[in-house]
Amino acid sequence: MELEGKTAVITGGASGIGLATAKRFAESNVNLVLGDIEESTLSGVVKDLKADGAKVIGVPTDVTKEDDVIALRDAALKEFGGAHLVFNNAGVAAGATIGTPTKVWKWVLDVDLNGVIYGLNAFVPVFMEQNEGHVVNTASLAGLGGAPGMGPYCAAKFAVVGLSESLFQELLLLGSNVGVSVLCPGFVKTRIHESHRNMPRELVSFNEDPASGVIRDMAAAAVNAGIDAADVAKAVENAVRAKQFWILPHERSATRTTELRLDWMRGGPPMKFDLMGATKP
Repeated sequence: MELEGKTAVITGGASGIGLATAKRFAESNVNLVLGDIEESTLSGVVKDLKADGAKVIGVPTDVTKEDDVIALRDAALKEFGGAHLVFNNAGVAAGATIGTPTKVWKWVLDVDLNGVIYGLNAFVPVFMEQNEGHVVNTASLAGLGGAPGMGPYCAAKFAVVGLSESLFQELLLLGSNVGVSVLCPGFVKTRIHESHRNMPRELVSFNEDPASGVIRDMAAAAVNAGIDAADVAKAVENAVRAKQFWILPHERSATRTTELRLDWMRGGPPMKFDLMGATKP
């Protein structure tokens, strides 16, 4: 897919991988539509990108609300006359499999899974009608192997991998020119371990629980040892250009995780999640 002059829509676009990808696309003269729940941060990012010459708008977006995602699409169509890429990237992490309240599960699944579903429903019909476009869904290494202390996140990310594969197969069956990629990074230097900053008020008591703090501290150490978001953005751009399905910035860990699962399925020892191993490319 040729990127110059095309329009890319990115959720979670005001920080982390989303912002790094926006900056990368701007260098290729891509029109940018950034959605993010943090309005003040989004406003500052848009101002900075414009100062650097980017063609960009920001749209406050809560991806747990389908109407917000539809409004994001409509803003792209109105401002730039079209949309050619959607990066369903907004994400949060919270809670272990054991002991996490249902409301926290629902919040994580709403953002990490339903946010992707809403993005697909909003943009894929547009892409199919014009027979041009590309979908990038952010999953994770946690979507390839279960990790302790990350139950809701793993559940959502496994689902994102599955729906991405299903979408790919459906488009292939239809002979469509629309591309699909699924991004499965390990730990990246972002603020994912600070997801509680956007947690609904009614869930704050869970965030203050000591057990949650321990898991968050472990995640922070791994995230801070991770790769730069700019490296992930480069991999995303390359995958879109090459129409490549799997985006594996931590390829060694991704393939090893899959090999260990296969061995486990064949009667071998249970696979174990290597936390710090998931920080290395």
